[in-house]
Amino acid sequence: MTVFGRRVLAAVRRIPAGRVATYGDIADLAGQPRAWRAVGNIMRDCREPGTPCHRVIGAGGALGGYGGNLQLKRELLRAEGVQVSVSRVRGFARVRWNGGNRLRGLRGYRRRRAFSRSTALLILRPASPARLRK
Repeated sequence: MTVFGRRVLAAVRRIPAGRVATYGDIADLAGQPRAWRAVGNIMRDCREPGTPCHRVIGAGGALGGYGGNLQLKRELLRAEGVQVSVSRVRGFARVRWNGGNRLRGLRGYRRRRAFSRSTALLILRPASPARLRK
């Protein structure tokens, strides 16, 4: 398995019971914010029993896939106390887990990654006043 794959599985194992994260959230936590499809592929191929893959869902609360067995995914989430309809997680914003990433909800700042040869730095700079009015 690749380094990114190991990071993805480590991030998924940190999702607490009763909470969910999106494929994009996990990609961001694993260091590749735009690799949500790769996260889906890793989740599809994961067969490790200690990895709660059912807690990873699609954007906006859509259930996504679970090896073709969405009913099992629904039941596992319901057993953890997550309210699930036929195809979505109800109260998605309330049960969404962001991995303790404090920068995710930081209002008034834009995130930009600056890459050098060996390190990636996260630069915070004030957002334009127009973005703050939203």
